[in-house]
Amino acid sequence: MAAISGALGSLLKLVFDTVNSYGLAIIIFTVLVKLALYPLTRAQTKSMKEMQQVQPKIKQIQEKYKDNQQVAQQKVMEIYKEHKINPAAGCLPLVIQFPILIGLFNALKDPAKYVFKSEEAYNAINTSFAWLSNLSDPDVIMVGGLDLPWILPILAAITTYLASAMMNAKQSAGKKDTTQLMMLYFFPLMILWWGRSFPAGLTLYWVVSNVFQIAQQYFIMKPDKN
Repeated sequence: MAAISGALGSLLKLVFDTVNSYGLAIIIFTVLVKLALYPLTRAQTKSMKEMQQVQPKIKQIQEKYKDNQQVAQQKVMEIYKEHKINPAAGCLPLVIQFPILIGLFNALKDPAKYVFKSEEAYNAINTSFAWLSNLSDPDVIMVGGLDLPWILPILAAITTYLASAMMNAKQSAGKKDTTQLMMLYFFPLMILWWGRSFPAGLTLYWVVSNVFQIAQQYFIMKPDKN
């Protein structure tokens, strides 16, 4: 994992050397990474879209053969075969992306180690961006003696919710399971809370990544025109 973090850190350093702004470098770096992962993301989203399209037929089969699970599974596999759907296709891209996401997290959480290779080099650059005086510090506001999440964590939570909501938009109300509900509501709240301790640079990456993902999902998941 350290090798992946180091490689991604070197890419971020290359972008920084080009634009000479750490905040702008994170934004460009995020877009480059998302573009590189686009084929995997597209395959995963397309697989989810195809699964959603046959879901009504699968539910009918499960209801019809609820007392014979073996027949129900056989009929479901026939549906997959008819529509040329691989149920595992949606999981494989996520498995491949997971080490990359962990590497990104490490690189952005500890840029002195993975990006600039030393504390002295990192401390020598200008890490301010927009309203942020230092992207190494969390984006928080002091209220009543407490550090509370501020602009970036709030944006991270909102965009996380929107991205999750888009993934579940095809499902009718009342049919979301517990895991989906947790991802839809609880995960954005976790992101908001984590934002009070994560470096602002990492939260900036999360916001830009979510915005890019929302745009991707819009174009991939939109209905096909006949």
